[in-house]
Amino acid sequence: MITMKQRWAGTRSAFTLVELIAVMVVLAILAGVAAPRFFNYGDQAKTAALEGSLGGMRSSIAQFYANMAMEDTARFPTLAELEAPGEVMQEALPRNPFNELNTVQQIASRTSADNRAVSNTDQFGWNYYFDNASDPPMAVIWANSEDETEVSDSSGDPLTANEL
Repeated sequence: MITMKQRWAGTRSAFTLVELIAVMVVLAILAGVAAPRFFNYGDQAKTAALEGSLGGMRSSIAQFYANMAMEDTARFPTLAELEAPGEVMQEALPRNPFNELNTVQQIASRTSADNRAVSNTDQFGWNYYFDNASDPPMAVIWANSEDETEVSDSSGDPLTANEL
């Protein structure tokens, strides 16, 4: 008759070095496949935050214009009105997620606005151009950053933050 001690004597109680290395190789391959997808979420989040911020500001500027038009003085907000909480937006302007600044610089040139020019990126998060004297009046706000986003143009090339 076989005793319990004899039955368990032939079994092992640990993994071999080869088994541990095989498991580590499989885990490394899985991490190599999953890591790029995980790290890409940060860039996607920045792009989504930028699109949301721009959408909110552009909507508020358009609403300001509509309100002024109903009062027979159709115009876009001045820089001072844009920056003042409660005038155009309910709260302070959002931060640009690409440079973490919520300050706005007024752009005087229509050409710079059309080209979405970027300058003073260490001081300003947004650029704002408005011309209430033009026919029709116009206003443009864009990100003061040329960092690439997760949005692609029609040819598949990434757009920069100031192009959104």
